[in-house]
Order: sequence, then structure tokens, then C-alpha cells
Amino acid sequence: MVGAVGILRWSAMGLLGSGVVCGTLLALDRFDADARSRDTVQLLELLDAAPVPGGTHQVNVPSSEAIRPSSKLVLSIRVGLLSRSPIQSLRASPTTTCRRADGSFIAVNQLLEDSTESSDSFRCCKGGVMDINGYSYEGSIELVRSNNAWLAVNNLSLENYVASVVGAEMPSRWHGEALKAQAVAARSYAVTHLVRPASKTYHLGDTTRWQVFSGTSSLSEQSTRATDETRGMVLSYRGGLVESLYASTQAISEEAHRHLGASMSQHGAQRLATQGLRFDEILGRYYQGASLAQLRRDGS
Repeated sequence: MVGAVGILRWSAMGLLGSGVVCGTLLALDRFDADARSRDTVQLLELLDAAPVPGGTHQVNVPSSEAIRPSSKLVLSIRVGLLSRSPIQSLRASPTTTCRRADGSFIAVNQLLEDSTESSDSFRCCKGGVMDINGYSYEGSIELVRSNNAWLAVNNLSLENYVASVVGAEMPSRWHGEALKAQAVAARSYAVTHLVRPASKTYHLGDTTRWQVFSGTSSLSEQSTRATDETRGMVLSYRGGLVESLYASTQAISEEAHRHLGASMSQHGAQRLATQGLRFDEILGRYYQGASLAQLRRDGS
């Protein structure tokens, strides 16, 4: 994955998500802060982001008292399925229902049909699993007409997204501590794009330009466990959120990200895990000076 490393700070105006909310069927250019804030980071703050003792070498894990359970915190993220474009096949489970932007129902086998109405450029399907070009996706699927083609956008929970990314970015047979380090890095990177979306249609894409996301096909017991055991944890530096870059090897990491900042080697994380390092210690090796922080609802 590639991108720009940085520290992002929370601001009320900067935390609004994209304008289309599946279910309420908002127009793409409609600004509705109340609808957006239901599933964005506007309700969040960083908890207990303490500086690292000595300044560099280890990421602090907040105490068990400081890490509050985040099971009640449900964030969603919108992923543009750029790797599934053009859409060649589309199937849905029997429980799936699809609607046009005006709220009228549309059959699954009619979703990809062109409409003579210029306003009919958005469709939304939810309530089941959808298969796009042989890959299955949970959550809701939005189809947005752009440049004479349909783009699929998957709207799903942040934690389910992270579990899929972990399974796509790292072999599930790898050490659990390496997988947990990957989960924190993937979550931190994703949340920066909730704050700073890639476009008005989606927060980030599903390719190596961002993070590889393959829907349910890359989920495994191991990737799900790593995500659950680090639920809500992100990397923080001086009260900001770290956009945590990573690459397969140290050589690739340095070549791709040296000019941008800290970057984790995935193979290096696996090696450190097999040497007995915990996931927080692994993260501390690569994101020096950062701390672990817990996402929670503001005021909870």
C-alpha cells in the first residue's frame, strides 16, 4: 500500500464523511451533516495517547483501565471497489433489496442497465451479501454512475473492513502478534481517510494505492481474532492520528515511503513476532515516538 504519512488532528468540520448514505439515499452533492455524523469519526476522540518514555523506542499500551471497551462504537467506512471495475457480473443473496435514488425498488438483474433519466445515477443494495465479479461483500453496496460506467462502493463497519484488510495484506498463517500489528496499522490508516476522504463518493479504494480489501474472501479466523483483540486501537503522535504506512519488505518500504516518513515492513513484523516481540513493541520499532490510543465515543 502507498500513500502519504502524516499527523491528523480532530476538527468538527473536518470529520464529516461522504454525502451518500445507503438507506437514506442522499443525492451525491447533498450536504447533510446530521446524516453523515451517524457513522463518521465526529463522535470520536483519542483516549490516553501518552508520549513514549525516552522519546522513541516503544509504543505505549494504555492500561487496562484506560482502554475502555469499544464494542458499542460502530463506525462505517465507504470503500470504492476500483479493482472490480468494470462490473462484469453481479449477484445477490435472496434477502438483498435494491433501490434507486428516488426510493423505488429495482431488481438485481436490472442494476447495471443504463437509464435514460440523468437523475438515475445511484442505486443502493442492502440486507444480504452481494457478489461482484466473483468476490463477495457484506454490508451495503452502492452503485454510482460515473464516466458512463457503474462504480461499486461497499459501505461496511470499520472493524469488518480491518479484518478483511489484515487477511489480504498478510498471510493468515503468520504469527498472531504480527497480524495484530497489521490490524492497528490498517485501522489507523483507514481512520485518517474517514477524516480525509479520497473522494466525495468513497473514503478510500480497495487497491494497493490504499490498502488491499477483498471483502469476505480474505476473512479468516486469524485475521478476525487479530482485529478483535486490537478493537478500536490506532496510532497517535502528539494528540494526532498517524497515517501508518507499510510495505512488504524493508527495502520496498524505504524505496516507496522514505520521503514520506515512518513505514512498517510486514516481513519484518513477522520476523520480530517470531522473536517474541508483542504487537505494540513491533509497532514501536517502525513508528518511533508514537503511542497507542483507543477510539471511543465522545462523552461516553
